[in-house]
Amino acid sequence: MNPKPPQLSTWARNVAPSPTLAIDTKAKALMAAGEDVCSFAAGEPDFDTPEHIKEAAVAALKAGKTKYAPTPGIDPLRKAIADSYAATYGLKVAPSQVVVSPGGKFSCYLAMLAVCSPGDEVLIPAPYWVSYPEMAKLAGATPRYVLADDSTGFRLNAAQLEAAITPKTKLLVLNSPSNPTGAVYTRSEVEAIMAVAQRHGLYVLSDEIYEHLIYDGVKAVGPATLSREAEERTIIVSGFSKTYSMTGWRLGTLVAAPAVAKAVSELQSQMSSNATTFAQYGALAALQQPDKTKVALEAMLAAFDRRRKLLHSELNRIPRMSCLLAQGAFYLFPNISRFGLPSQEFCARLLESEKVAAVNGSAFGAEGYMRLSYATSDAIIAKGVERLRRFCAGLAGS
Repeated sequence: MNPKPPQLSTWARNVAPSPTLAIDTKAKALMAAGEDVCSFAAGEPDFDTPEHIKEAAVAALKAGKTKYAPTPGIDPLRKAIADSYAATYGLKVAPSQVVVSPGGKFSCYLAMLAVCSPGDEVLIPAPYWVSYPEMAKLAGATPRYVLADDSTGFRLNAAQLEAAITPKTKLLVLNSPSNPTGAVYTRSEVEAIMAVAQRHGLYVLSDEIYEHLIYDGVKAVGPATLSREAEERTIIVSGFSKTYSMTGWRLGTLVAAPAVAKAVSELQSQMSSNATTFAQYGALAALQQPDKTKVALEAMLAAFDRRRKLLHSELNRIPRMSCLLAQGAFYLFPNISRFGLPSQEFCARLLESEKVAAVNGSAFGAEGYMRLSYATSDAIIAKGVERLRRFCAGLAGS
């Protein structure tokens, strides 16, 4: 009698792979095979990391900064992050409240691990970044969703939040500016949401990774800036990937109340020890050389703004497609529901027939949409939109 083969864990069997990474990988594989692909799939800037940041990391390598670092990050970087929050947002954050992790994604997961237990529920507004639900599951919690579609500007309102809360709700995820929609919550909207969260005793995970990528004079308002009570229940996650074009460096940041920050640091000590030591010195240069960093950021923002307006205009010229103008990040989230295809099929056929890579809205909990990243060249945008227009015209005639 042969024994049954051992099974993978519940976590491994139930976790879903990242659809955004899967589509980006497929697009890159087609390119490697010689196909002319217009990819709008990647969630990363197409700019190089600024030179002064790279030089600082190289100098750290040469200086022997290749050993273990303190689990929550090197002291100068944690202080620089705390000082940055004070200067930019008026938050009086102690360096001990800052944890530097191997990527903003890991920071989000550690936040959920620190405050959620089996049986707890995590409330996630949709459209959502694809990893939030899987993180909640891996933390033993249950993700619950509330849809805020383009009729509300993709922004959750306080009444929707109130109606979705149950006795098991422990954490609300708020992402502004948003991936995948580029939506940015107003101060009054954040105030109303936080009033509900505070009344029900919820933690709020505020994912602010795109905080500096905003347009048209819009201001991104972090929940922690509203009041001392709001600050105490808010876990701020950000990082260096998007603002400084450092996606491959894997450096995320987390700022929270002392007890939460301590818990996150202790969890990290058993999971990754620390973020890469010499990479942290590069991040330190980004904060300690603000003039150089500002020049690089302004150039990137100007390019993104131009592309945002170009892509938005072209998408709205395609019959049966409609698209809101994003206020932040580097994504547009057009409505494709009038083409009569599930979004996954729409995007699969678009890639197959026209070699245009986009991510289906269902991956973000919002059927009837797709995500296009304009963190790509003007030439790819122009060529890709023309192919998309041709594809849509073919659907209209079928």
